[in-house]
Amino acid sequence: MEDFKSIIVTKGERSLEIHNPTIYPLIGYGTQGAVFKLSEDQCVKVYAEEEQAKMEAFALESGQHLPFFPKFYESGSNYVVMEYFNAPTLKEYLINSTYIPESIVKKLLNILNELKRANFTMIDAPLRHIFVLKNGEMKVIDHVNSFKRQHPVPLKLLRDLKMILLKDSFLSQVKKLDPVTFNEWDTYMHDKIDFDQVMVTSGGKGNRVKVDSTIMQMFMGKGHQGAVFRISEDQCIKFYGKTRYAQLEQEVLLSNQSLSFIPRVYKTATNYTIMEYLIGPDLNSYLKKQQSLSEDITRQLLDILKKMKQSGFKQIDAPLRHVFITKDGFKMIDHVYSYSHDQAQPLELFENLRERNFLDSFLEQVKVMDPETYKEWKESPSSHPQIDMSHNVIFIVNIW
Repeated sequence: MEDFKSIIVTKGERSLEIHNPTIYPLIGYGTQGAVFKLSEDQCVKVYAEEEQAKMEAFALESGQHLPFFPKFYESGSNYVVMEYFNAPTLKEYLINSTYIPESIVKKLLNILNELKRANFTMIDAPLRHIFVLKNGEMKVIDHVNSFKRQHPVPLKLLRDLKMILLKDSFLSQVKKLDPVTFNEWDTYMHDKIDFDQVMVTSGGKGNRVKVDSTIMQMFMGKGHQGAVFRISEDQCIKFYGKTRYAQLEQEVLLSNQSLSFIPRVYKTATNYTIMEYLIGPDLNSYLKKQQSLSEDITRQLLDILKKMKQSGFKQIDAPLRHVFITKDGFKMIDHVYSYSHDQAQPLELFENLRERNFLDSFLEQVKVMDPETYKEWKESPSSHPQIDMSHNVIFIVNIW
């Protein structure tokens, strides 16, 4: 079994890169690492970063007294060996239910309360991280951030229950079974912080912004221009490292609220924007699991690009990681440079699709759906980034 140590997981530019010279099958992966089945009762999670392996090992050891934690066997610099469950996730278990059984609600409340009593700071778990065993007991996986992130309210759990239409049923039973917990959640969800006092500065590690660490709302991610936190079930806030970034993006968002792919904006200020929280997978993650590119996806992407052009956007692009699949169709985030950078072709989209081996399919479908746009891409002036349509290979010229 020792040869699993030859498995290497690294972070690529936009996704994990997995080198697996062993016979152990890949059974899952996320942002931190990849999981491989070792036997009928054991699996190993191999991490891209040693610090995350250390964090999960510590959390698993700390929770071994809790019945819903996986058994912890061993850990190394970049891996953790733990219990494997051949069981459905709670999302799969509940997917066709019209109500959530009281027995399930009681078990979920017990898990959340036990995490709190054990001094874990992440009192939350998405449905896909909860397994339902044959005896009805539950097990919870993915504890990397159990002592790092502050999640006093199970926003991920509530989000997932809402997506399968069981949130109201769950909360009504929580209110009856544990009114104290219900009131704590309700207070948190409606509590307001002074966003104008939050400090966000540019020039952090890798040129990413640095954010005031005292913010208690759920951290979603950060980049070069800003950082995003989820502040309620359906809203998030983006803080900007420079007021210029806020002004640029707010101009785009506010002047295009009628466009179906633009997130709804609730409030703007000099250093932040409160907008719609998008529930659904990003298109890059979704396409990793697909064997082919559907015409519907091409049609929606093409629609976004055409509406951008018609609406006066200068940067005509739709990177897969910025496009989310929601119940209301595709939505797109990150519009800081949409009015300021001249780019006639969706070069990053082309590159993303090439990485997923879907660029040929996309271009052929566009050629049929919209020959004029296909022709424009093919015959674009040399002063703009180019795409060689004959080989479907991107050549970049004169990038800003």
